[in-house]
Amino acid sequence: MKNKTKNYMKRIFSGMICLMMITASSCGKKKEEKKIADFGSYGADFALELATSFPYRDAFSSGEQGAGVMIKNELEKIGYTVETQSVRSAGAAESHNYIVRISGEGFMQRDSFGEYSPVRKTVVIGAHYDTPIGYSSRGSYPQYDGIQNNACGIGSLLTIAKEMFGKKYGYDVILVAFGASSKNYLGAETFVNSLSESELKSIECMYCIESIYAGDKLYAHAGLTSLQEGKKYSYRRKLYEAYDVAYENSLQAETGVDLYYNMSLLSFDINGDFTDDMYREVTQVTSDYTVFDQRSVPIVFFESSDYNFTKLSDMKETKNLELQENGGAIRGTSLDSSLILEGSLDEKRLQTRVNVVSFIVEKAVEKGSKDCVPMSKYNEGERLVPTVTPKKKESLASSSATEE
Repeated sequence: MKNKTKNYMKRIFSGMICLMMITASSCGKKKEEKKIADFGSYGADFALELATSFPYRDAFSSGEQGAGVMIKNELEKIGYTVETQSVRSAGAAESHNYIVRISGEGFMQRDSFGEYSPVRKTVVIGAHYDTPIGYSSRGSYPQYDGIQNNACGIGSLLTIAKEMFGKKYGYDVILVAFGASSKNYLGAETFVNSLSESELKSIECMYCIESIYAGDKLYAHAGLTSLQEGKKYSYRRKLYEAYDVAYENSLQAETGVDLYYNMSLLSFDINGDFTDDMYREVTQVTSDYTVFDQRSVPIVFFESSDYNFTKLSDMKETKNLELQENGGAIRGTSLDSSLILEGSLDEKRLQTRVNVVSFIVEKAVEKGSKDCVPMSKYNEGERLVPTVTPKKKESLASSSATEE
């Protein structure tokens, strides 16, 4: 009897030891957290496939058409319904925009009296897929494939599309792959002209992604509309929000990529209004965002370049000594080649840049709109904390607020 009791106690003791070891092992493991902007190689792989499959995809060409179909098919593979919008030149040549519309839940917006009302707001995220170099120029551009301008931007757009699929945002989100960008942004012009006045006014921001790969640093800019007197803050709010995302998520420490402002101290008439402006937080590099900017839509333009010069004429995309054949320019040159750039840049740069920009844009959209609560959170009882003491409407009706 004593032996049975002894053996029984030994089994209990052994079981307790095993349980303690399992518990200790489990406790010792840190909860694995998903790394910031860890989207894998999807976007970079797509960008490379697009560039190498259709290297000469100038506006209205068969190469551009093939690239557009490839993008459309990929968006449909993700699970989206894709709208094909015809883009026609004066000479009847045809290109296409490929559009995805993600319906949002809407917001409840709080006014200065603390009262809420429903509102719909839109963000547009776009990148062009055509190139300025066509097949007829292949003799002078034998290795060209437009990876910098702008297959990398399309890689980011597709990454954003993949990350957004199945999610619900306060905003209505429109993703656009623009065609015929090299023809004075005809694709973007066609898209904007297709919008009603109310649809255009509902756009709170247009995010434009172009040439984010080969430049020395990753930048984000506001539009020239923000140079108007009294408009700086309201037209740069979404730019600052993008930087908030980068700062709040320690992007530089987590990914090795920082998001830069153009901090130039140069002063000159940037927008042609005969008044000198400070050349910071904006750029003279135009893209599809220009069409929106000209219609007073706030924009955030992502690109890679190097603005760390004391003269405007010295600014260029890269100081890389292996890429100075065209004075540091990559876009629109023979150096815009995945083969050449892969041999001169860090092998992970394309993937990292694509993923970082995608992360910033998606998280900025997720942040929502100023003084607004997504409808679902409002219905759950979440309210904004008042930032000012509510005042009587009568006292505010006669006063006019001025923007900083």
